[in-house]
Amino acid sequence: MNTSASTTTSTSSPSIGPVVSVAGSNSAAAAGGSVINVSQLVSELVAAAQGPRQAIITSQTEAVTAQISAVATLKSALSTFQSSLSSLDTPGAFNSLTATAANATALSATVDSSATPGTYTVVVSALAQGQQLRSSAFTQGADATVGTGTLSVSLGGSSFNVSITSGNDTLSGIAAAINSASGNPGITATVLQGSQGAYLVVSSTLTGAANTIQISETDGGGGLAALTYAAGNTGHYTQVTAPQNASYSIAGVSGSSASNTVSNALSGVTLNLLGTTGTAGTTLTVANDTSTIQGNIDAFVKAYNTLVGSFKSLGGYDASTQTAGPLMGNGLLTNIQGQTNEALYSVVNTGSQVYNTLASIGITTQSDGTLAVNDATLASALSSNLGAVSQLFSGSTGIGATLNNEISGDLSTSGSVSQTAQTLTKQENALTAQSNTLTQQMNDLSASLTQQYSALNTLLSTLQTTSAYLSQAFNTLPKVQATSAA
Repeated sequence: MNTSASTTTSTSSPSIGPVVSVAGSNSAAAAGGSVINVSQLVSELVAAAQGPRQAIITSQTEAVTAQISAVATLKSALSTFQSSLSSLDTPGAFNSLTATAANATALSATVDSSATPGTYTVVVSALAQGQQLRSSAFTQGADATVGTGTLSVSLGGSSFNVSITSGNDTLSGIAAAINSASGNPGITATVLQGSQGAYLVVSSTLTGAANTIQISETDGGGGLAALTYAAGNTGHYTQVTAPQNASYSIAGVSGSSASNTVSNALSGVTLNLLGTTGTAGTTLTVANDTSTIQGNIDAFVKAYNTLVGSFKSLGGYDASTQTAGPLMGNGLLTNIQGQTNEALYSVVNTGSQVYNTLASIGITTQSDGTLAVNDATLASALSSNLGAVSQLFSGSTGIGATLNNEISGDLSTSGSVSQTAQTLTKQENALTAQSNTLTQQMNDLSASLTQQYSALNTLLSTLQTTSAYLSQAFNTLPKVQATSAA
């Protein structure tokens, strides 16, 4: 039997790829390039670790910062409101008086708290005035030479010297020298030009009979003799106005004053004499200044309404924007609102059963929490029982005094506002420290991860290089021949 055999050749070429292929580029791997983006990977891992914790710290910091700002706003609002109490929280604030003269062209007056209300008849028979002298006419005019020498000019008990030389020896030059002289107590000089010539007019700015003018020449010469004036030597001048005291009477009691301002005649009252009254005189009325007091109360109400607005913005809720105030539900604001309302709505022992609350004098609460004033009711209370209204605000348990004491306590160093501000500041500082600590922790984590992944990156790069080498080596091995018989 014939047996025939045939031989068949087959080829097998195993292909081994890179051990690690992260970069996705065989050529880069073969070259040993970076297979991991270490910077991006570390950044994402750190961000994932830091983000939630930092978000909590940031949210808490924003809330605390808003509260610190709100407490500062509350402090400012309380201080502003407290300022309005200064005109109401002491009895002296209600001692405001006014003085009114029936004949305002003849008399006016001012008063202080020591004055006593009453009505007085004041007669002004003469006003105080200063002396005025007019020299004889100098026919050659104001610029004609008069003479040289030294003038001694006196007013009352004061005197001064005026040196006249060839540089100022005219009438106008002498007038200027008198006005600018050192030590001049109140004498003015001017030149009056008339049809007969020029005149030197010398006037005293000081009123009163004792303030007489005297002018003498002291150099022993006679160049200025035409300008001298004294008792027994009056021929060179005409007295235009004589020095004179004011003459008056109050309630029939006569008085005299060198000035038209009289402050020592009626206790607490300063009279300003403006003109004569005739024998009938004029009526001076000293009365409580209720209009000023009413204005102070109106200012208090406006200040409180502004404070209410601050309370609402700090602790209220805006439904339209769905936004709560930074101190909503905060115990500090709640307590201050409570103590303020308690003082406002209290019944005060004023000695009157009629006027002992704000409502009784016309100050009522509106639906929005603000106050409103009924001016007619308030005016009636002030005119009928000023003492009770004063006690309502300024008494030891009065509304103004109580509010002032409470706010002073709240704003003091150990008060609730200051303590709350200090606590919030400590919280803010603690959150800042937490944020700084977290930042440092993340910096450390970033450094650690960078080191680890850089080492891994080096390892993977090495493995890629080895894989590429082995693949190349296997590809260069001789091919295996397979033979089969036919």
